[in-house]
Amino acid sequence: MVVKNGYHPERKIQTGIGPVVIRQPRIDDRKLQGAERFSSEILPKFMRKTPSLEAALPVLYLQGISANKFPAALEAIVGKDAKGFSSSTILRLKEAWTKEYESRAKRSLKGKEYVYVRADGIYCKSRLDQEKSCLLVLIGVTAEGKKELLGVQDGIRESEQSWKELLLDLRYRGLEKSPKLAVCDGALGFQNAVDQIWGEMKIQRCWFHKMGNVLDKMPECVQSKAKKMLQNMFLADTRENALKAYDLFIEAFEQKYPKAIAWNSQYPFSA
Repeated sequence: MVVKNGYHPERKIQTGIGPVVIRQPRIDDRKLQGAERFSSEILPKFMRKTPSLEAALPVLYLQGISANKFPAALEAIVGKDAKGFSSSTILRLKEAWTKEYESRAKRSLKGKEYVYVRADGIYCKSRLDQEKSCLLVLIGVTAEGKKELLGVQDGIRESEQSWKELLLDLRYRGLEKSPKLAVCDGALGFQNAVDQIWGEMKIQRCWFHKMGNVLDKMPECVQSKAKKMLQNMFLADTRENALKAYDLFIEAFEQKYPKAIAWNSQYPFSA
């Protein structure tokens, strides 16, 4: 019912290594009318840029490259034959990004339930009005393990007030039931906001930040061994094995590095 039938005319696809000439097979789809027609996932219709190159555009814009400087910047990356990257194209993309953000930021969360959330602040060097601004990001995880972006908004550093505004916005959009757990980097602003909006909720320190805090209190000569022992805790298959790894870490470093032990003892296994 679906057979090859020659080739389409050649076309150029913009890639990270420059333009690549593509000769795509033509498909003769003989399915009954109304049935879903064949469509290539590798090379969709009208595609002129690879997904990786499309994804690079908002990153470059966020790094501070102005719309009128995009053609020159991309010419240096993909070559002189780069096309479709004029300043007007970038401005159209910016409008599309803005609409996508507004649509996501206003979507209803009514009836949604999340087992836990992950919170962090991302600092950007450009495209923000104030020097100390950052992007507050909150990701929710459902009982099925699906991750969903709940909110992204700019705030003054990671202040309590900024996090409070984000959590209140989630409530306004219909998120009535608070998650059971929050994973964060230990910033007090988020934790204080959680206490006010979601009441008593368990807090789990992010292991990436926690390991950095612990290893910072130890000399480099033992950091490699200590890091592996810390990883044995959160990579353990059961709580029992995690506690065993925790006891081994305490036994190995308690006498020489009490400050590291103190950091490791904060929120050990609240999840």
